[in-house]
Amino acid sequence: MRKILYVLAAVLSVTACKTEKEITPPEISKASIAKHLETLSSDDFQGRMPCTDGETKTVEYITSVMKDIGIKPANNGSYLQNVPLVDISAEMSETMTIKSGSKSLTLNSGEDFVVHTERLTDAMSLDASELVFCGYGIISEKDNWNDYAGIDMKGKTAVVLVNDPGFGGEDSTFFKGNTMTIGGRWSTKYDYADRVGADGILIIHETASAGYPWFVVQSSWSGSQQGLAGIDRSEDCGVKGWITLDAAKSIFSESGQDLSAMIRSARKPGFKPVPLGATATVSLKSSYSTCDSKNIIGMVEGSKYPDEYVLYCAHWDHIGVGKVVEGDSIYNGALDNASGTATVLALAEMYAAMEPAPERSVVFLFVTAEEQGLLGSEYYSVNPVLPLNQTVANLNMDGVNPAGEMNDLTIVGMGHSEMDELAQVEAEKQGRYLLNEQEPEKGFFFRSDQFSFAKKGVPVIYAEGGYDHREKGKAYAKEFKETYTASRYHAPADEYDAATWNFDGMLQDGQLYFNLGLNLANSRKWPAWYPSSEFSRPKNFKD
Repeated sequence: MRKILYVLAAVLSVTACKTEKEITPPEISKASIAKHLETLSSDDFQGRMPCTDGETKTVEYITSVMKDIGIKPANNGSYLQNVPLVDISAEMSETMTIKSGSKSLTLNSGEDFVVHTERLTDAMSLDASELVFCGYGIISEKDNWNDYAGIDMKGKTAVVLVNDPGFGGEDSTFFKGNTMTIGGRWSTKYDYADRVGADGILIIHETASAGYPWFVVQSSWSGSQQGLAGIDRSEDCGVKGWITLDAAKSIFSESGQDLSAMIRSARKPGFKPVPLGATATVSLKSSYSTCDSKNIIGMVEGSKYPDEYVLYCAHWDHIGVGKVVEGDSIYNGALDNASGTATVLALAEMYAAMEPAPERSVVFLFVTAEEQGLLGSEYYSVNPVLPLNQTVANLNMDGVNPAGEMNDLTIVGMGHSEMDELAQVEAEKQGRYLLNEQEPEKGFFFRSDQFSFAKKGVPVIYAEGGYDHREKGKAYAKEFKETYTASRYHAPADEYDAATWNFDGMLQDGQLYFNLGLNLANSRKWPAWYPSSEFSRPKNFKD
């Protein structure tokens, strides 16, 4: 009888342990994140620029990790999806010449302007191209707004402001106030200039409106630029780029115009383009080639609904080797985005170890060329390896908090879908509160890969703690972010430092992302877009 009781007690003990294990989610591993982060952001990976040796090493590393931890390849037996890119290396002329009547103004490359071309050509130039101030360079039927109204832009170059007419105003309903709209993004301004047939476009950079300093323009738009291959850009705007605010003031002054007054005019409905009575001359010498970069994709197959997918995402790329700053030319991209890649790899390890597997499949997508304009995620969204109408949600990680635990969970693009509510449940379990993005003028929602999925109707989440430090408060969190943007963002200084990085915030956000994804994977829920959002699911989505 005593032997039977012992056996029964043992059985009950094992059952209790199993039940507790099933109820309590596994904890994310600091050691895993640190190992992947240190490796991916090391000098050996040369800044992880697509189509370089740095890409080869990155792809080999991520695929080997997924293979070792038991993540299955998701693309017909392969971890890889080819992403055809065109790589354009352009050398700017040392100066841009602005002429207004008998007056002449010389701007210096890098210091005053940065230009490039997306055309496949050996040379491109603006040759005394007429400059026209075109406000914010926005065309929006919804807002009854056209900054190019009434003018033929052929043979002309548009000079436009960064951001939206609503930025800095008092009316939160006018172009969403300080919240950047898609028309405020540089890429959309480029598209509008293409549409109207302009020779060129020059965006006036201003740090507060752009959300980053001039150095980021220099580092991001100098040297090799990439785009998706196979797109005919022969009729696109030939020369695209940026000028500093000081350079713009000089141009307007030489033209007898007051830039401040012009900006005020550009914010009012009914604005019409203003010819500046000046011309610009600048040239580019280009070489170009094509290559196949790689998206990397693996998954844990669902135990009950393997054809429904919860999709984690992070971009593995950065901007490679560039301008020397304080003796360093390698743009390691530790926070941006070795941190997100490392955290998603740690999440993959957690899911791979689960028994039983989640009911829905959980997918881990590492995309290329985010820094070149969300190219990898855009390509995937148009050529999905796994059907988007069976993709439950996209959980994107881009720059995971290295400052320590936070009281907030800040959602970029809050107010679009029920993913907000699901995230709030998990945040409250961690003693955190939900916070809308605090710098909406910077347009972060349009600057990371979840945007590619939102445009196709997949509900998304892009969130992290960052504005209310659990121990040091809001002022410290604010200073930490501002210091990173000013001195490390898209700079060689974005390096991993084991002595100063605090992993508690990464673990906090990583655990929340795991719990959120697991709950979706073990439910029958299909998060819905809110009616007020400009995004929606296509009719062929599952309910």
